[in-house]
Amino acid sequence: MNVLGINSVYHESAAALLVDGKLVVAVEEERFNRIKHGKQAEFDNPHQLPERAIRHCLNAAGLTARDIGRVAYSFDAKMRRKQYRAEWWDPRLEETFRLRLGQVRGAIEDLLGRSLGPKLHLVPHHMAHAASAYFPSPFDRAAILTIDGIGETAGSTLAKAVGTRIQSVETFEYPHSIGFVWEVFSGYLGFSHYDASKVMGLAAYGDPEIFREQLRSIVRADEVNYGVNREFLGFHGSGFARMEAMFGPPRESNAEILPRHADMAAALQEATDAAVTALVRRVKRRVPFDNLCLAGGVALNCVTNDVVRRSGEFANVFIPSAPHDAGTAIGAAFAVHCATQKRPPERGKSTPYLGPAFKRSDILAAVKSAGFAARRSKSPARDAANLIADGKIVAWFQGRMEFGPRALGNRSLLADPRRPDMRDILNQKVKHREDFRPFAPSVLAEHAEEWFEVGTQTASHEFMLFACAVRDDRRDLIPAVVHKDGSARVQIVSRTSNPRFHELISCFFAKTGVPIVVNTSFNDSEPIVCAPTDAIVTFRKSGIDALFMDDVFLTAQA
Repeated sequence: MNVLGINSVYHESAAALLVDGKLVVAVEEERFNRIKHGKQAEFDNPHQLPERAIRHCLNAAGLTARDIGRVAYSFDAKMRRKQYRAEWWDPRLEETFRLRLGQVRGAIEDLLGRSLGPKLHLVPHHMAHAASAYFPSPFDRAAILTIDGIGETAGSTLAKAVGTRIQSVETFEYPHSIGFVWEVFSGYLGFSHYDASKVMGLAAYGDPEIFREQLRSIVRADEVNYGVNREFLGFHGSGFARMEAMFGPPRESNAEILPRHADMAAALQEATDAAVTALVRRVKRRVPFDNLCLAGGVALNCVTNDVVRRSGEFANVFIPSAPHDAGTAIGAAFAVHCATQKRPPERGKSTPYLGPAFKRSDILAAVKSAGFAARRSKSPARDAANLIADGKIVAWFQGRMEFGPRALGNRSLLADPRRPDMRDILNQKVKHREDFRPFAPSVLAEHAEEWFEVGTQTASHEFMLFACAVRDDRRDLIPAVVHKDGSARVQIVSRTSNPRFHELISCFFAKTGVPIVVNTSFNDSEPIVCAPTDAIVTFRKSGIDALFMDDVFLTAQA
């Protein structure tokens, strides 16, 4: 049985494929169409499918549309109609949304060239999120907490999983959405609604006490109550008038970032930590297991994730590499497999390396087409490590690309963490982004605890999902990856999960005594590069010194 999972209802359009219960491929549409998030999150486009991602899934598995037994779409239009309240937002927009949702079946059947009938399954959005975290986890039972902007109408869902069964135990409907609070604040601070990561980075520069009481009036979170004050939320930022009276005028996108902006971000981060902790305690009471799975866009907040990990409420915490909406393509497919097949799906496989890979012939053709002379390296890991140790910025392109928003060693830009000026160089000359944005360290698993307070290592530590404290005696040795608050968004690299990347860091360690490299996504104000041509285009237009694509490499002087 082959199950195709699709997400396109809001953003992070993606597709995934299960073959006999095994996840064999998953990829985001943005990697192909080069549009960030695949498309804009609008009311009128849930039927715009991730067509290239779907085709790639079929081609990568050697299947045709006729080989697909079931299709899983990560949104249930009937649930939306049943639970929607007219006072929430403009009914005309809602009517447009419903009409476009009604076109989803036709769009999928047109793309596949066949009628699906009962083989098309509409999976509730938060069920898809929950399944995306639970089935790749190492657990056979777990509590699950999904926190995002909105599903059909829910902002957070508490669930219980045992075996192959996931059961919702409590739901918080709109407007009780931490994800929407972050969208509103992102817009208010002059960023896009997608830029929660910028607000999270800015928070380390602020004082949460300045606006603590204001945030408490927006987000309620304690042992008994949890919720969001709709008057400040509106829908996608319509509550700005109330916010202006509380925080001052909103920041224009090109305006200077002031201390009060950082203070707002810090108060928001503190309120989020408190709200998520309250939900974690709540789900622990309802589902008293040792294991917790986190899903939804809010689970990309690595600061809050580490608060949850350190709280000790659950002995084990798992977060997938794509807890945001792209991951619902995987979760929807798992949910449908479990609902329709007697044979359980493959469990506990959490690799993020699920996307496209390219042959040497593809790489050489792209190099030739770009007018470069291909050069070959007998030891790419060693040669790249030597360049990094010499202060060069290296683009590292290898194997199957990552699924999820973080580059994890297969489509990465790498640099020397020992250089105090490296963060500014990367932000200004390569990434062309705000100076306050931090960069992540990728550290050898064997040495992670020596440099960071990581606690018990888990699979999720390999996905760059926890902001761990850098040990006091090591901070001055790796200034390029130490954030303002003394933390770092750590990626632990094991020899098993990514042997080539592990080899590179090992070579750097042998040369410098530091088992860490700076790792940021291989892109410049665009989606992470996917194909060799994407890599060459980004290499050519930015301040990258060398590009390694498997054993083929280019330098800026070539």
